[in-house]
Amino acid sequence: MKLVLDTHTHTIASGHAYSTIIENAREASKKGLKLICMTDHGPCMFGAPHLYYFGNLKVVPSIIEGVEIIKGVEANIIDTNGKLDIPDRILDDLDIVIASLHEACFEYRDIGSNTKALINAIKNPYVDIIGHSGNPLFPIDIDEVLLAAKEYDTHIEINNSSFIVSRVGSCENCLKIAQKAAKIGVRISVGSDAHIAFDIGRFDKALEIIEKVRINEDMVLNTSVDKFKKYLKGKGKLKG
Repeated sequence: MKLVLDTHTHTIASGHAYSTIIENAREASKKGLKLICMTDHGPCMFGAPHLYYFGNLKVVPSIIEGVEIIKGVEANIIDTNGKLDIPDRILDDLDIVIASLHEACFEYRDIGSNTKALINAIKNPYVDIIGHSGNPLFPIDIDEVLLAAKEYDTHIEINNSSFIVSRVGSCENCLKIAQKAAKIGVRISVGSDAHIAFDIGRFDKALEIIEKVRINEDMVLNTSVDKFKKYLKGKGKLKG
């Protein structure tokens, strides 16, 4: 399966990442990617940018080093109601929104609370992708979360970073999530979650999971720029 775009990347603006958007785009170009999503952390994360940063993404060129740049956020889910740390007035101007649970921003650790938080985030019309839901720190009811994702046409991410540098112990959970997604037809996105340019477009471990459970290429967001844009436009995004 060939992936032509990266839906989840970070720049130095996230506070604990180490490359600029220009460096990320240059690396994406070297690896033959056509598009990357610029999804820095929302402001509740330690060291993350102010809301002004997301409100001013319009100054970033749409194409850098021959690679198309989609401007978005990895928003933090901050309570069991699925509330995000980015207000709707800013979400409305972004091209893509990933919603994720992070240790620094979400205090709960039980299955019920985690599941409720993700389902409520899935119901948010601005949310396109649920990030790294296989994190063992936040156990979930996989069936409930994926059924909600299917109902609301929200993508569940298979996060490559979870297998190599972050969220140790995610592999088993991600395999179960991928198996359920394949069974009931939940759409998947693949994110490098790169925090340094060299990891842009690194999908090797995530692809192993996807191919192992035989998820159909049509169900993976990253296989076509046209498919990716059609999905976002269908949600009223890519207005510019």
